[in-house]
Amino acid sequence: MDDHPQAPQSDSRPEVTYAETYVPMGERRSARLPVMIGLLVLMLGLLILPSVLESIQYSVTRGRQRAIAEVARGELDKLPDLANRYRLVAQAVAPSVVGIDTVQVVQRQDQWNRRTRPYVAAGEGSGVIVDKRGYIITNFHVIDGASEAKVKLSDGQVISNVTLVGADPATDIAVLKINASGLIAAPWGDSDALQVGDPVLAIGNPFGFDRTVTAGIISATERHNVVGNGGYQDFIQTDAAVNPGNSGGPLVNMKGQVVGINTAIYGQSYRGLSFAIPSRLAREVYEQILKTGRVETSGWLGAALEPVTEKLAEQLDLKTLRGVVVSRVYNDSPAEKAGVKPGDVIVGWGDKEIGEFRDLSFLVARTKPGTKVQVHLIRGHEKLDVTVTVGTQPIGFQR
Repeated sequence: MDDHPQAPQSDSRPEVTYAETYVPMGERRSARLPVMIGLLVLMLGLLILPSVLESIQYSVTRGRQRAIAEVARGELDKLPDLANRYRLVAQAVAPSVVGIDTVQVVQRQDQWNRRTRPYVAAGEGSGVIVDKRGYIITNFHVIDGASEAKVKLSDGQVISNVTLVGADPATDIAVLKINASGLIAAPWGDSDALQVGDPVLAIGNPFGFDRTVTAGIISATERHNVVGNGGYQDFIQTDAAVNPGNSGGPLVNMKGQVVGINTAIYGQSYRGLSFAIPSRLAREVYEQILKTGRVETSGWLGAALEPVTEKLAEQLDLKTLRGVVVSRVYNDSPAEKAGVKPGDVIVGWGDKEIGEFRDLSFLVARTKPGTKVQVHLIRGHEKLDVTVTVGTQPIGFQR
């Protein structure tokens, strides 16, 4: 028996050492947190960036608008408040505004015995004194066909001895002359300086209410094809209330200067759309009439015109809506003498193409009477060229 105890036999498997060190759960979460925050910030940035850029753009725009507004406010501070400006302008201009009453003898058929009898028709309008010697500007349609006219001044005096110095139907301007002392003339203003948004006053005698003042702003300039008589149409559009009887009265700026002659409204009654002849044109016509008694710058074709609608295009077998349809040719007019016929479609005036109705009426009116113009027509399926000698619309011309 061996007195020495036997050593215990060791396990034959090798001893395993783990390199991984134990990390508590809380420390693991802390290590992931910056990554998660970074991802979250990136996602938020992608979502917010467009709105941030948009806000910057708005800020830049607002900054520009703020600068403009501050300059405008500075200019406004130099002027009286709006109410006082209106009052001062009205007080300055009202003495120059006149009422015009007309009498016209018209032939009407008696409803009982069917006989034609003369009747007296009364008309009314407005005008503005532009020269203290007694020269008054009004609309041609205010005195058109009148056998008698009276002018009522701001002091209530009625003057019956009224002379028609001259008139231009194409621009709807007429010049009258009265003999009176102490007249107050309204100064001319620059209509070309007007901008959309500028305040204006319209002064006249609507429905016989003397020197009624209405306020508005410039809504638009260079409006064409407003009224259906053709002619030179280059109107100022405003929202100042204008009604029957306002025709011929002044449209004035905030300096009390005449920048237009109130002429027309859209529709049968005021709808916020009124139109005035710019002072640039009115003054040019006035000065020509004073010099020669007539105007030689406004051309006349002598034809009633209509725009090419889809219905007319279908009836006339037209391929496009381009051009202007002649609905009537007046006797002994330039159009009749040139061979223009009802139903013709005018597509060209000289070297200018006619796209729409207003193009032709504007070009005709701007052509000097006596000028020969080649007019391009479509008649049925045929293209024609005729030569028109542009004329001057006769005073008293009845459409």
